[in-house]
Amino acid sequence: MSANRNIYIVGLTGGIASGKSQAAEFLESLGAHCVDADAISHALTAPGGRALPDLRLEFGDGIFEPDGTLDRKALADIVFTDENARKKLDALIHPSVQKEMLDEVDIAAQNGEKLIFLNVPLLFETGMDALCDETWLISTDPEVQLKRLMARDDMDEERALSRIDSQMPLEEKQRRATVIIDNSKSMDKMFGELQSQYNSLLKRVSRLENE
Repeated sequence: MSANRNIYIVGLTGGIASGKSQAAEFLESLGAHCVDADAISHALTAPGGRALPDLRLEFGDGIFEPDGTLDRKALADIVFTDENARKKLDALIHPSVQKEMLDEVDIAAQNGEKLIFLNVPLLFETGMDALCDETWLISTDPEVQLKRLMARDDMDEERALSRIDSQMPLEEKQRRATVIIDNSKSMDKMFGELQSQYNSLLKRVSRLENE
């Protein structure tokens, strides 16, 4: 179990368009408690969100709609073509996201939860894997990933590749992950593997509780 918490933490991650969100939804359908970094980040940058003033100060009025809503596409176009800009964005957002995620872990532990998933796209990049007892990677063949991203977000190959290349290489994620679940073929196959891994995980956590 994680230090200072009587709860087992699994980090769930995967590259863009890998199927990580669908994996998290499936795990939740099995009864898993998932904390979603993207959902927290979205709340921080939604209308009235706490991160908006800092974003305006750092990136200017050009990333905002006339009504004050964040223009996410405009911001993405900046940070995925400028590494320094992306680092500035990460420095503004990630600490707040991590704090809220850990607050949710603490609440879950206080409520008697014994297992929790942290659904974090940049799990290894931000060092949040250090907080986890094990890590699960949703892995996708690079060619499949590229095609899925282009179709999903209606973008050309150059822009799609820039998004993919902004993340840690797949080989490095595979080297760091405890469990690798392939999603290069079909969602059903991925769901079957997730079901099997989740059942094994429940048994491991149960054994740890009884030690």
